[in-house]
Amino acid sequence: MKVQLVATCLFGLEHLLGEEIEKLGYERVSTINGRVTFIGDEEAVALSNVFLRYAERVYIKLGSFRATSFEELFEGTRSLPWSEFIGRNDAFPVKGHSIKSQLYSIPDCQAIVKKAIVRSMSEVYGISFFPEEGVKYQVEFFILNDEATLMIDTSGEPLHKRGYRREANAAPIRETLAAAIVATSRPREDVLMWDPMCGSGTLAIEAAMQMRNIAPGMRRNFAAEKFPYIPHSVWRSAKEEALEGITDSSFEVYASDIDEECVKLTKDNAYRAGVLNSIKVFRQDARRIFAPGRRGTIVTNPPYGERIGTTEEVERLYRDIGVHFRSLAPWQVYVITSHEGFERLYGKRADKVKKLYNGMIPCYLYQFFKNNKPQ
Repeated sequence: MKVQLVATCLFGLEHLLGEEIEKLGYERVSTINGRVTFIGDEEAVALSNVFLRYAERVYIKLGSFRATSFEELFEGTRSLPWSEFIGRNDAFPVKGHSIKSQLYSIPDCQAIVKKAIVRSMSEVYGISFFPEEGVKYQVEFFILNDEATLMIDTSGEPLHKRGYRREANAAPIRETLAAAIVATSRPREDVLMWDPMCGSGTLAIEAAMQMRNIAPGMRRNFAAEKFPYIPHSVWRSAKEEALEGITDSSFEVYASDIDEECVKLTKDNAYRAGVLNSIKVFRQDARRIFAPGRRGTIVTNPPYGERIGTTEEVERLYRDIGVHFRSLAPWQVYVITSHEGFERLYGKRADKVKKLYNGMIPCYLYQFFKNNKPQ
């Protein structure tokens, strides 16, 4: 059965996510901030959850309609084919968001959507009470500019939760964002990648997973694995395809940190991700790293001064690494931080700056890929 699917992502990752979806062989319908809509079937639900590196969740889209009043929201929701997906005993909790719309009260919208789904299914099943003891179908509404979209979540836990990071340091970078930063740095087998402030190792691990073609969802489960209309064989086949696709690679990552606890954490996480043999993890001050006689790229997420370190300490660190990293020329450097004065402190204007989001924190990816020497 062909349906519309919606893959959500952090703002700024839509282009990468769209390319991933097309690489899986599916047709994009539309792209807006934070979400890509595409056409797929039951197999697409499994493959997109297992293979998409930059998506946060994958939804089945039931439909969209204009809703400027609660009556329009109710009737639009009621008209959608809920009984084609949700059984008479299944659970269907509702949550959602509303942006720039006349219907802005989330609790009221939740209540209206829930009531409308009950009415719709009552008309099909001939009952007025639903026990909601069976499979859970998380319903989500999204109202943007008075256009309501109703969806069912197929992912369960967000897709950035790969399963390898059971613990993290005080300011972890989201795995999906780390994967996007790594892709932007254009990793190559003959070029060393080094994260000298590795924290819990997410950038290094995501790089090794990309270069070895390890699917991000290969080792985890998804909400839609319990949906009866998606055969277990579809999920088994998707995960077998992921396992068979893993490749060997000579790509090497250095992951270092001044904090010994971060070093241990990175080793543990890399082991769980199955990429410890691709990552050399050790203790080192970022201001003392060295060029080991080969081409290299620094990709790092230094402290922002929000959850780790004071503003003064962070700014001193930025000045120090600016001087030291340029001594490693012609190495390329990719730094993500929320500090808008980073270039001034670093001592060089970036060749390119891209605005991204680490969760809800607006950040900037500063890219130095031309001549990494002092101005």
